Amino acid sequence: MFEAVLKRMRDAVRQNRHVVTVHARKEMNEDALSIFDVESAILRGSILERQRDPVTGERKYRIRGETVDSTNQVEVIAKISPTGKVVIITVYMPYIPGIEVNEDEM
Repeated sequence: MFEAVLKRMRDAVRQNRHVVTVHARKEMNEDALSIFDVESAILRGSILERQRDPVTGERKYRIRGETVDSTNQVEVIAKISPTGKVVIITVYMPYIPGIEVNEDEM
C-alpha cells in the first residue's frame, strides 16, 4: 500500500539523505540502538501505517524492521521532508506479545 513511499525512504537512506531529531537520538541512546539499526529497520522493514500530524497536517509513517543483527524489532516514525530527506522523528523497540527483550544485551 505504501510501496512508493517506502522506496523513496530507502533510496534516501542509501544515499545518506536522512536526519535524526534530537528526540530520536535520545530514544536510540536509551534503547542502545545505533544509526545502523535504524537504517536497517527502514531498509528491511515495512510501513505499518500512515499518520497525519493534527497540527501541521504532515504525513509520517510507522515503520517496523529489525536491527542489523536481527535480534530485535525496531519501530521508526519518519517522514519525507520537502527537500526529499528522511526525517527520523522517533525510534523505539515495540512491545510484541510473546517476544521478550533481553535488557542485559542492551
